[in-house]
Amino acid sequence: MGHAGPYAEAAGRAAAAGFAGLEATLPLEPARQRELAAALAGHGLAYIGEVYTGGWYVPERHASPDRHLADLGQALAAADALAPRFVTCIGGCDAWPLETSLAFFEAALRLAERAGHELVFETHRSRTLFNPWITVEVLRRLPELRLTCDFSHWCVVCERALDEETEAIARVAGQARHIHARVGYDQGPQVPDPAAPEYAGWLASHQRLWERIWQAQLARGDAVTTMTPEFGPDGYLHEQPYTRMPVADLGRVNDWMAATERGHFATWLGTAAAHQAGA
Repeated sequence: MGHAGPYAEAAGRAAAAGFAGLEATLPLEPARQRELAAALAGHGLAYIGEVYTGGWYVPERHASPDRHLADLGQALAAADALAPRFVTCIGGCDAWPLETSLAFFEAALRLAERAGHELVFETHRSRTLFNPWITVEVLRRLPELRLTCDFSHWCVVCERALDEETEAIARVAGQARHIHARVGYDQGPQVPDPAAPEYAGWLASHQRLWERIWQAQLARGDAVTTMTPEFGPDGYLHEQPYTRMPVADLGRVNDWMAATERGHFATWLGTAAAHQAGA
């Protein structure tokens, strides 16, 4: 996450590290679309598109729902050039009334259907789905909504781990399409280094939540699950004061997260298969 160089460089690094694809913002400019498409094809990588409505990660406070939908429509049109596996939308606004958010999601799903792209919505701070309880209520009213689950945001919003939110996590897992594998904690959305022993409890908590998603996906017959290690810069990565030197190497952190979760998933899948065989 946070790569600032050419797409070809990012694709080459991802392929060399054993990743199956890239998740990146959908570029609107035709030249950038061609550049990204060539980089993906050159390394045989799949693509997950990411879009933002009403601004960047944090929406403009008074951007109207119509502005959010216009941003989404423009991005979905750009997706035609890249054939993403699906599109993750960081959309809505945490300050909207529930009915406004529901109307936005309904209109967004209609836009995606007309555009011919699968659209899922990320659980993200500053957006409608910024905590477990509002998300459950949205899903109750719109059960067709699918999610990209980034529980790191909820950890800092709720200021605690989420293991005790069993009913909410079960409901969310039932609608989960994709996972963002960043580890948050009670005072921030990204631990300095998930391999450090002092954050082992937070890693284990997230892994238990991810297992709930895998179990739900397995139960409904999904053939594939997807996960993006998403440790990033831009205020997420801790820095030393004054020098602003990063406390960890971001590339190494994401590579470690990918390797750890490949092993975690393989172990979990073997256990799940054994349980099914014995059932």
